[in-house]
Order: sequence, then C-alpha cells, then structure tokens
Amino acid sequence: MSEADRISSLVYDRYRSLPRRGKPETGLQWTLLAAVLKISEGADGQSVQREVVALGTGSKCIGRSAMSPKGDVLNDSHAEVIARRSCVRYLTEQLSGALRGDHNSIFCPSDQRGKWKLRPGISFIFFSSHTPCGDASIIPMIDSQVQPCPPVKAEQDNRVTNQDSETGGERWSEETGGVRKRLKVSPDDAQTGDGSQAEHETAVERNAESVESDSVQQPDIHRTGAKCVPGGPADPLGPGSGYHSVGLLRVKPGRGEPTLSLSCSDKLARWTIMGFQGALLSHFLQGGLYFRAVVVGKCPYSQQAIERALNRCAHVSSLPEGFSVHPPEIMQSSLEFIHSRTNTRPSLSDAQGRVVPCGAAVSWCAVSRRPLDVTANGYKQGVTKKALGTPQARSLISKVELFHSFLELLATVDDSQLPESLRGKELSSYWDYKQAAEEYQQAWDALRSQVFPLWPRSPRELLLFCRDPPSAPNRSSLASSGQQQS
Repeated sequence: MSEADRISSLVYDRYRSLPRRGKPETGLQWTLLAAVLKISEGADGQSVQREVVALGTGSKCIGRSAMSPKGDVLNDSHAEVIARRSCVRYLTEQLSGALRGDHNSIFCPSDQRGKWKLRPGISFIFFSSHTPCGDASIIPMIDSQVQPCPPVKAEQDNRVTNQDSETGGERWSEETGGVRKRLKVSPDDAQTGDGSQAEHETAVERNAESVESDSVQQPDIHRTGAKCVPGGPADPLGPGSGYHSVGLLRVKPGRGEPTLSLSCSDKLARWTIMGFQGALLSHFLQGGLYFRAVVVGKCPYSQQAIERALNRCAHVSSLPEGFSVHPPEIMQSSLEFIHSRTNTRPSLSDAQGRVVPCGAAVSWCAVSRRPLDVTANGYKQGVTKKALGTPQARSLISKVELFHSFLELLATVDDSQLPESLRGKELSSYWDYKQAAEEYQQAWDALRSQVFPLWPRSPRELLLFCRDPPSAPNRSSLASSGQQQS
C-alpha cells in the first residue's frame, strides 16, 4: 500500500468511527473531508506511527452580513478550514500539557524563554478528500469525469444566482442538457474516477450524438465557484479553457451574497509560509508549524495544478526568525471518500430528487474533553433561535472559543515564564493578542507585500471581542479584559 493510501485509509477509518450526527444522508447528500495527521518517527529512524489528530467535514460559508463581532459564528465551514481549526484545539491542549510537565506532549522546551518546539521525530501531514477549491481546482477535464465541485457557467448562460455555487449548484450539463468537450491529458496530469459513472457517461454520449459531427471541439477545464478578489485581475469568462485565469486569489461564494473567506487553495498556500498554528499559539512556539505533505483523495486531479496553487509563495524572502518557505510534498491516494459527490450520485434515482451538499460540518480532534463538535450555518447543529448569541450556541472551534482556550492556557503560566511577546503589555481583545505576535505579523506582512497584496483584511470591528478567562491570573493585562466584554 502506498503512503498516500495509508494516510487516506486512516482518515476514512477515523471518519467511520464517528457518530452518525452531522454526516450526509445516504444517497441524498454529500460532503468534503479533510484531516491532520501526526507522524511520529522512532529513534531508530525506521518505525513510524501515524495518527489522525484532527478532522473536519463541510462545504459551506456564510455571507458578510451574517458574520458576528462576537467571534461566535464560524464564517468558513469548508472541510480544510474545519480540520485546521480542529487541529488548533489539539495543539492548545498539547501545549497546556507541556506547560504542566507532561512528557507525552508533542512539545518540548526550546532555547528561548517561554517558547516551545516540536519534539524530534514529530511532523504533520494534511489530507483532503478532494482538490482544494480555488486555483488548485482549475484543471483540465477528461472524458466521463464528474466534477468534485460544480463549475460556474459561462457569463452568457449565468441564469442561477450565487448560492454556494462552489458546492451546491448543479453542473452545466444537468441544467442545460449540453455537452462539454474535454481536453485529453496524460494520466500524470489528471486522473479519472473508478468507472462507476456509467449513467453519466451514457448521458454524455447521448448528448454528443446530437452535436453535429463537424462542430469544433473546445477543450474544457474544471471550474471553481470561487470568485477573483475585488480590485485585481478577473476571469476572462471565455469558452472552455479560456474561462478562468490561474494563480489568482479567490473568495468563496456564500449563500446568496459574497463572503470574506479566501479559497482553500489560497489558505493552504499561506500556511506554507505562516504555518497552520495561527497567531495566538505563535506566542508560545519557536516558529511556524508546517505540513510536510499534502495528500489528496481520489478525485479529478492535476499534480501540475495543485503544485501551482500551493507553491505560489516559494520565492518569499526576508522572513523573521522561525518562519520560512515550506512547500509540502503533494501526493494523491487511489482511495475515494465514501461520502464524496461522485460516490453519492450513482445511488440516486430520479424519484429521490437531486443530490445536495450536506448542510452540517463535523469537527473532531484528539482532545480529552468534548472532541466532537457539529455545526450548521456557523452555529452548533440543532440550536434554537432563542439560544443564538449565547455560549451554548457556539462551536468549539469558533474564534471566541479558541480565544478562551488560549487565555486559559495563558493563565497557567507564571509571569517570569511568559514569552517576550506577552511580557509587560496591556492586552485585552482578540485583536490585541493577534497583533502582539510580532514575528507572525512580520511574516504575514512579508507574504502580503511579496505575493498576496490583494488578500482582503478582516474588518477590525469583527476582531475586538474580549473575555476574562475563567481562572484569570492577577495580571493587569488580563484583568482589563473583564472591563471590555463585548
């Protein structure tokens, strides 16, 4: 079994072990899956242990008007983002254990006061059951391929509104009865499904027979619903392969309105420089945490496209200490996710209606308390309207909950052992603590200026929430947070 298949098999096994809650309804719904795996190499350099430490499913985003200044709503519930945020919960608990002297923690002290680093032999791999939305999904089509995410139709045929078009819209051929001509590419550039698309292939063949034999064949590409960020280059919207431009920052579509969520291709590219630990944990870590590899499940795939999308930051320079360019090894598995869109379609009869994306997002991580979290529309699944805005409605991976976990971690550290970035500063809000992570912010400034100048900035008013931790230390920088509760 290949390494990519071992990784995907472990992820699928972990997914199957989770409760039914939040998973798609069989034959009617599909979803996307992502995960983070910890790789532990033995001292002999031969033995290797692989463990799934975080997992996420989901395919939805909320629009700008639904975002909350309290940090209590999940803005982006795509699987990759859910998995990364779930991993932050895991990292926070591991760091807490290290601070308490737990030798089983993945962290050990570094040579900088108040800073920690990964133990020797520990690394991480990222898994996604599909190519990340955005630039990595703009790949050549081949015959009989069903797209993992439905394409956006050409401008002259754009009769459908932008409702989760990245994941929820119908394919062009379904809506218009048309046929798309596909570009023949080598197996190295694109790989097909497992031959289970007989119904789709028959429909394509019937449509092809209706096309005049002398018609000009147009090579086509898989399209992404993610829109180019405002203020920069736009897609040409031409026919076939001339529809998209590649290498551009893209914003995910929302439910009827634009979002502020960058595509997963863009976020993965950012993590190759910034790491996946986030700004808050950067206070305690000697440097960024990086994925050594990215594994993609069986789906329409192009090695060239995903390398193009994820390695856009390879030339970034002048980074602060602890941050550097970490392009991951990219592999594809031959194993397909059971609840992928292509796996769900064949089980559907016309009488049952069309397949739709599952509205729920599942978050799981290897933590000691409440490892499972299921959300819908940015809140805990099943929450009543009356409870919206209360702590009971929050996801455990929402900004405010991750902030609370960070403050609880901070409360366990003696003043003399604080990292330099947190000593002698009056900090209260989520924004304050993020900005105080100076090396992280310097790395972000370098990445913005050299590669992503058009990356949208989050409105500051959405990041000013505060909360006094449950066990607040006698420290003025934290006591002030209780006076500025949002």
